[in-house]
Amino acid sequence: MRLIVLIALSAGLALGSFWLVEVMQRKTEDSLPARVRTEPDFYVEKFNFVRMAKTGEARYNLTGTEMKHYPQDDSYQIQNPVMHSYSADRPPMVSRSLRAKVTNNSSEVHMYDNVHIDRPASAKSQHFQLKTSYLLILPDEDVMKTPKPVELQLGKSTLNGAGMFVNNATGEFSLSSNVKGQYQPPVVTN
Repeated sequence: MRLIVLIALSAGLALGSFWLVEVMQRKTEDSLPARVRTEPDFYVEKFNFVRMAKTGEARYNLTGTEMKHYPQDDSYQIQNPVMHSYSADRPPMVSRSLRAKVTNNSSEVHMYDNVHIDRPASAKSQHFQLKTSYLLILPDEDVMKTPKPVELQLGKSTLNGAGMFVNNATGEFSLSSNVKGQYQPPVVTN
């Protein structure tokens, strides 16, 4: 009988010890500050992301050599991004840079370092090029903006300045400072 009481008492002490350790660990974990995760939780190499319009047509596609997702701010870092923007009334526009960051549920594309945009000539528009060091593209709103200096070329005309805002949906365009340009009228052929 003593042996049974001794075993039961030992088992009760062991279970009580385990319970006490669990309670202490929970209190310690609750009192410690949450660890901020700074490493990406996944990455993809040689990807192609396509954003569709409500009509089922492609609005834009974004490719790159590497994409990393950072969970702390739900952003994507992209190496060598190339973005093709599609519109029914103008030729596709191709945007390139050395790196990009996609934020705000993929509604903001921040392009950095050697940003170059190119739109080929068509029956309705001349060849267009843009060069800058940083560009924010809002593809759902059809807006591009930058506080940095830009170099624009439309056909043979050039325009340089800083603080650009473009709304392709409304046709609004502005440069806020250091604006210089050279206009060459388009060549009309009969």
